[in-house]
Amino acid sequence: MPRQATLPVSGLDHTNVGTVRTIDSFMDGLRDREPHLPLFHQAAEAVARSVWPTLHQHPAWGELRIFERLLDPDRELRFRVDWVDDEGAVHTETAWRIQHSDLLGPYKGGLRFTPRLNRDTLRFLAFEQSFKGALTGLPQGGAKGGSTFDPHGRSDAEVMRFCQAFMSRLADHIGAHLDVPAGDMNVGARELGYLFGAYRRVHAGAGRGVLTGKPIASGGIELRTEATGYGLIYTVLEALRHRDEDLADRVVAVSGAGNVALHAAEKAIEEGAVVISLSDTSGTLHVKEGLDAERLDRVRDAKASGNHLRDVAGDVGGRMVGTTPWHLEPAIALPCAMQNELGVEDATALVKSGCTLVAEGANMPCTAEAVGVFHESGVARLPGKLANAGGVSVSGFEMAQNAQLVPWTRDRVDEALRDRMRDMHARTVEHGTEGSHVDYERGANVTAFLRLAQAMESQGV
Repeated sequence: MPRQATLPVSGLDHTNVGTVRTIDSFMDGLRDREPHLPLFHQAAEAVARSVWPTLHQHPAWGELRIFERLLDPDRELRFRVDWVDDEGAVHTETAWRIQHSDLLGPYKGGLRFTPRLNRDTLRFLAFEQSFKGALTGLPQGGAKGGSTFDPHGRSDAEVMRFCQAFMSRLADHIGAHLDVPAGDMNVGARELGYLFGAYRRVHAGAGRGVLTGKPIASGGIELRTEATGYGLIYTVLEALRHRDEDLADRVVAVSGAGNVALHAAEKAIEEGAVVISLSDTSGTLHVKEGLDAERLDRVRDAKASGNHLRDVAGDVGGRMVGTTPWHLEPAIALPCAMQNELGVEDATALVKSGCTLVAEGANMPCTAEAVGVFHESGVARLPGKLANAGGVSVSGFEMAQNAQLVPWTRDRVDEALRDRMRDMHARTVEHGTEGSHVDYERGANVTAFLRLAQAMESQGV
């Protein structure tokens, strides 16, 4: 990406307030300070390159070290979780909760259970969550957490016992007005129900607002499972309308086959798009003529039963065609699998085939090099903090529902979600328009940063 001008901020040496630093020297200082966090560095640099001119317009924010302070989490919790399986064997997992910022409201962010989890992933996700929460306009902070526990192949009783053990260590650090975790990778309504029950046993009489994504019977909200995928498509629709285009008959490639990917595909099909792909660890499923609702349901059932896409490819009229779908020449690409899944070669292939819009269903799914290709080629890219914020938005609605003690209907949630994504898109366009072009990453980052910086300045040091 192009180099940026210098800015009067202090950098990270904490000894030279007001000295002029370039973004590159700023990032060098961050990497020297914490050298083992490459994902976090990638996320931080992307935001820095967006907000540098805004910081230059507010010299006092340099003196107050606003950006530096936003990089560091308020606190990091790391703890051990011991649990017993059905055979009586004892297991030990590592768990974390990164409480990044509560400037705007309670810490908010998901929990994920996966053996691949580490501190770097959680630092970048918590940082992104703070900006995503700010962008929604709701009173939310940012956090992220989880454990190395793998629920795959475990019985319901084992998952329950792990959740109870996990919550026994976390319960004193969360609360409806302090930190409100939600679900994320491998943490759905079942796990959140067990976690909520365990929290209530630790804190007798606690209200329902301590967790979001709960089962409906325990105070959960309608449409929460679908919210991230649906919100992704609602944002795509707004971006297309801004260009006097629509989604009908557009060829859409989706990566992933989890909750976000499946519900994004579902909503895109409802809007008339031709959804030609999904992907998982077995490869990419290509359905040339496009999935319909019935075929998508077959895929959903197969995944829910623990099968792979390759196991259902023939049943839905598709074939497996490699590891990613980005060579399939879509008009719109929706990376919904994982961070850094779409690299520079993928981006180049998408540009050459005429792709005009990339919307991130996953968090930071495009590498920095891929982002550079899209930027130089004029391909619109809707960053995850904008495009996949439907989930955290509906989590905010669940918090309101729990506080009001009045359940929201599905139609009310869907209407509020559409309105929220429309508002976020409009504010992003306002801060990201450059001539006739909209830089969505800059617009989203600046919109969120202004809200965070103003709150930090107003609350003092």
